[in-house]
Order: sequence, then structure tokens, then C-alpha cells
Amino acid sequence: MDNVWVDLLARWGHGLFGITWIGLLYYFNFVQGEYFKEAAQEALPDVKAKLATRALWWFRWGAMMTFITGVVLLGVLGASVNGWILLGALLGTFMMLNVWLVIWPNQKVVLGLTSGDVASCAAKAGLASRTNTLFSAPMLFCMLASKHGAAVAAGMIPVTSGWSNGLLAALALAVVIELNALFGKMGPMASVKGVIHLSLVLTAVMVGLVVYL
Repeated sequence: MDNVWVDLLARWGHGLFGITWIGLLYYFNFVQGEYFKEAAQEALPDVKAKLATRALWWFRWGAMMTFITGVVLLGVLGASVNGWILLGALLGTFMMLNVWLVIWPNQKVVLGLTSGDVASCAAKAGLASRTNTLFSAPMLFCMLASKHGAAVAAGMIPVTSGWSNGLLAALALAVVIELNALFGKMGPMASVKGVIHLSLVLTAVMVGLVVYL
């Protein structure tokens, strides 16, 4: 197959799988999680068995396929790598690993699919899921800023090719936040409004670091 078609299909798949993944991420954080807090206890077993497990299947495989198509774009096709792509790819990789190594294993305990400490596993899965929500807005900005739009063409958003101080600072910030996802606390991310506001603030901070530092 011609590389043009491979490129086009990989980009299309990356967007399609990404919509599936992030759409379900927002559903879990903004809708289902809030419902679980208010639902009658007798309703939860049926919801967990028939709804949550099905949604988690699409969620985790949407994450995996988004990652795989991203790797195709970066590696197989030799897509030009710049600072925005590096930062966005790091955030996306952390998010995919959170899904498969933290959220899904702990959710299996919460849903009763495997045995374990339900309260502890729910807290771990919740923190990782909230962190993915936090990362989602800056991740998308970075992917779009990498090459698209009038702001890039006009030089307002530099398409950096080197390891600038600002890029290194933004990457370090992402690592610190991911460490909190694994070993820290929920903090202001506990509320829906809190994580939305923090995600927008994190976007502004990371963009500021890359552009101005």
C-alpha cells in the first residue's frame, strides 16, 4: 500500500480510536462515577455487571489502538518529531499505561471479577482515571499544535525541533503528575469541576513553558 494511504488511514484510525477512548474517559469521570455516588445500592450490581464491564472493554481497547496507531505514525511512517509531538506522545503514553496497568486491574477488583481490597483498588483506579482526565486537554493541544492551524503557520506557536528548556520543564511536570497518579493523592481532582479546571490550567502552563521558557 502506498505510504500516502498508510499515513491517511493511520491518522484516521488514530483520531477514531482516540475519540472512542477519551469519550469513554469523560463518561466514566463525569457521568458514571457521579451516578455511582447517588445510585441505590440495589441498582449497582446490575450496572457493574452489564454496563461498566462493557464500557471498560471499549475503553481499554480504544486506548490501546490509539497508542498503536500513534506508534505507526511516529515510527513506521517516520513522521517528523517535534517538541509538541514529544510532549503530547508522553502524555498519551502515560494515559494508556494508566488504563492497562492501573485502572483496568483495579477495576476488575471493584467489579468483582477478581478478589482484592475493593476500597483500596477503587481509590487507585479513581486517581489514575482523574489523572488521565487531567492530561487529556494538554495532550490534545500538543497534538494539534504540532503542525496544524494558522497560529503555527504565523509562528505564534513554534514547532520546536530541539530539547528546549521549556520542553524539558513541561516533560518533567508531566512525570511529576504521573508519579502522583501512582503514589499520591486526588486533591482538587476529586470533583468534576476541579479536574476540568485543573486540566485547562495545566494546558496553559505547559503551553507557556514550551512557548516562553
